[in-house]
Amino acid sequence: MSTKEYEHYYVPAQSKWPIIGAVGLFFIVIGAASLVNSFANDTAGWGGYGLTLGLSIIIFMVFGWFKQQIEESMSGLYSAQLGVSYRQGMAWFIFSEVMFFAAFFGALFYARQLSVPWLAGEGNNAMTGEVLWNGFQNIWPLEIMPDGRETKGMAWTGLPLINTVLLLTSSVTLHFAHVGIEKDKRGQAKVMMGITILLGLAFLFFQVEEYIEAYHMGLTLDSGIYGSTFFLLTGFHGMHVTLGTIMLIVMFFRILKGHFTHDNHFAFLAASWYWHFVDVVWLGLFIFVYIL
Repeated sequence: MSTKEYEHYYVPAQSKWPIIGAVGLFFIVIGAASLVNSFANDTAGWGGYGLTLGLSIIIFMVFGWFKQQIEESMSGLYSAQLGVSYRQGMAWFIFSEVMFFAAFFGALFYARQLSVPWLAGEGNNAMTGEVLWNGFQNIWPLEIMPDGRETKGMAWTGLPLINTVLLLTSSVTLHFAHVGIEKDKRGQAKVMMGITILLGLAFLFFQVEEYIEAYHMGLTLDSGIYGSTFFLLTGFHGMHVTLGTIMLIVMFFRILKGHFTHDNHFAFLAASWYWHFVDVVWLGLFIFVYIL
């Protein structure tokens, strides 16, 4: 009678990294809320310090956790069964991110397609517009706020278009880096990965420049519903690009150390999944926030 041999499924010991990440997220939330409140009230607050501390803790957690995972992987502790678990976990993580951005896109859709037309008296809401905002017009972006302040919408040309080209190009270079790993062409993988990282950093640089330009033209986080949705969507996307760039940098150094082979490189694959997801989200932003 034959017996079936099962693979050893590695279960790591209790880790300190989840609680460190939770602390970092706590400071990010509290710091960001305080920073927004200080902007709204035109006061000096500690929100910037709290946000910086939280981001620093998250970056420390990411590098520390990656280091532990790399050591476990290079020690031969992982099996094919664990590889399946990692793939499932990464797929569910990206799905949760899809739902995260779907909520913000939903808020944008609700404001543009329902709230703004209702305020203008469309449908059966003629009295709504007269009572809440008499003389309101159904236009987007809303350049006049209820208190009379004016703002301007961000054009899709210029920096947003440049950033779109940068991210689309980065997906292409990342694909060729992946091809280099699969074909054991390490030179190609190194060059293409390095270019991808530079493109990601360039995107972040130009997004900072775009925010500076937006503030100079009067578009701020408290510029009504348009300003709120604009900065929430682009800001959270920028945070995801930052995290994705960190992941790519880690993968780049692993390529330099010769960690990946054509049949064992899921860590790189997971980072590339995440980066391609971030690129797709930006395409949605570029179309629905900037163009339409």
